[in-house]
Amino acid sequence: MGDEGARRAEARRRDAALPDRDWSELPNGVTRSWHSAPSGRLAMISAGDPAAPRVVLVPGVTGSKEDFILMMPLLADAGYRVESFDMAGQYESAEAGPENVTPPRRSYDHDLFVDDLISVLEAGPGPAHLLGYSFAGTVSQLATVRRPELVASLTLLSCPPESGQGFRGVKRLGPFTGLATGRVGAALMIWGVRRNFTKVPPGRLAFVRHRFGFTRRQSVRDIISLMKRAPDAVAELASSGLPMLIAVGEHDLWPTSLHRAFADSLGARLVIYPTGHSPCETTPYELVLDLLTLYNER
Repeated sequence: MGDEGARRAEARRRDAALPDRDWSELPNGVTRSWHSAPSGRLAMISAGDPAAPRVVLVPGVTGSKEDFILMMPLLADAGYRVESFDMAGQYESAEAGPENVTPPRRSYDHDLFVDDLISVLEAGPGPAHLLGYSFAGTVSQLATVRRPELVASLTLLSCPPESGQGFRGVKRLGPFTGLATGRVGAALMIWGVRRNFTKVPPGRLAFVRHRFGFTRRQSVRDIISLMKRAPDAVAELASSGLPMLIAVGEHDLWPTSLHRAFADSLGARLVIYPTGHSPCETTPYELVLDLLTLYNER
């Protein structure tokens, strides 16, 4: 086994040994702050030397910055400044929303999330290595196309692999998702997470249920609707020359064949982990190993 194989085997061993934890408790060296974005104040956490090369990790719908707390110390120890934030309407950024933008809007839309992300990227030095998780993968693609000088590399983690009605390819339920409104889709998503159909450990489940007490339901409804009309940024990204990685679990919501076709269309490397939709929570050591490989391409 070569050095790469040994590093991957060790990462998988550490991932397999991860204990349950209190996800509301930040690791040592991770600090809290706020960022003033166009939609309002966004809750942030950061780790690492502020002068180091920057990594920005963006969580998805019903998620939060804490989804990355297993990864952040690893990236900081590798010499990076790591930042994450709750998107507008989500968890501790619940008060950020369309009524705060200029001029005010009635709904959360792609531009709101993209403008917020660009604001975060502009707030730090140099281009950042950007990772978008699930719906935030779509947001990250759009921000990268709009402001490519702000992005050093792009990682799409469990990102919907198709534009347009992004749920149509979901395993088993895909053909029926076009019938559900954003309100119905959001209610089903929240119900399923609360009922723990994905079988997360008790500590994780307690935190997920806790943050639902803060997340604005309108933001979830609007995002589900947005995921049914996702813009297509493939051509622009494929011609950008930007280092890109598609990272997914083998038991993701979408079949691996769709993720593989998506990666091929972008000219991106595809990595598949022995997990579900949340490699940042369940395989953080192996995911960070692949991120560091990507970052070294820059």
